[in-house]
Amino acid sequence: MRKPLKNLGILALGLAGVLSCNAQESAAIHISADEMKTNLEYLASDDLMGRKTGTEGIDKAADFITTIFEENGVKPYYDTYRDYFKIGDVDAFNIVGYLEGNDPELKDEFVVIGAHYDHIGVGKEVDGDTIANGANDNAAGTTAVVELAKYFANIKDNKRSVLFILFSGEEMGLKGSYHSAKRLKEEGIDIYTMINLEMIGAPMTDKDYLAYVTGFEETNLAEKFNEYTGKNTLGFFEGAKQMNLFKRSDNYPFYAEFNVPAQTICTFDFTNYPYYHHVKDEVSEMNPEHMANVVKAIIPGIHQILNTPEKEIKMN
Repeated sequence: MRKPLKNLGILALGLAGVLSCNAQESAAIHISADEMKTNLEYLASDDLMGRKTGTEGIDKAADFITTIFEENGVKPYYDTYRDYFKIGDVDAFNIVGYLEGNDPELKDEFVVIGAHYDHIGVGKEVDGDTIANGANDNAAGTTAVVELAKYFANIKDNKRSVLFILFSGEEMGLKGSYHSAKRLKEEGIDIYTMINLEMIGAPMTDKDYLAYVTGFEETNLAEKFNEYTGKNTLGFFEGAKQMNLFKRSDNYPFYAEFNVPAQTICTFDFTNYPYYHHVKDEVSEMNPEHMANVVKAIIPGIHQILNTPEKEIKMN
């Protein structure tokens, strides 16, 4: 006969141990707000002219990102970091970095961590300024992916493999993420889950969680993530559901192609930032400490996703 109380006690102690380890791990994680601000300042600088796909500005952004990947041992997944495709007559490319897992079996399962690094280029003139620098949209998310790549490359203990993909063509209709999702599907890659970072430059107002996840009800990602982190890290935001944000960012092509959990982490709540597609979407409006907190907070969750023996993130 089973002894349920004893088993439940063991389970509770085990969970407490996991959460305690996660709390200690989180406390030990160092993510520099100053470094994130420095990277953000370049990616959202006037020199890059708003990073429109197909321009010299986005080319400079790509060189900047790949240099950081190279310096930290994040390898190209293909022959080079740049994965080229066409958008009509426009030459475009995503940046694809790769960390191989260290488990002989689990390394064949992949987690994709992504963000779009393009923006709209120029916008409506305000006070003589026409450059839409796209600090929050989405140099902030790009900077977060870069920090995550640096972190996981340097701790070197992920069992599953990771692709860090910076997408172009998002502002032209999710073209880059559709390209990557389709290509990876054709190549037969086993994707476990995809996590996208979008517009994390300003904190949410009056919420008891740090960030929301789009498509909250589609999967158990938020539930498991909060279990992994030991905190109320990801929550449900009604505005995301009303605006159907689940289908409006680079997570969605992976959901459509692979039918796996693929969701966006975001802190833009329509009230906390007035400069969407606006020339005043500048670094001066960003909160680097908040951005660093978001990255630091999600690392324990991603770490667990990369290392659990079974795929625990599931479709509902």
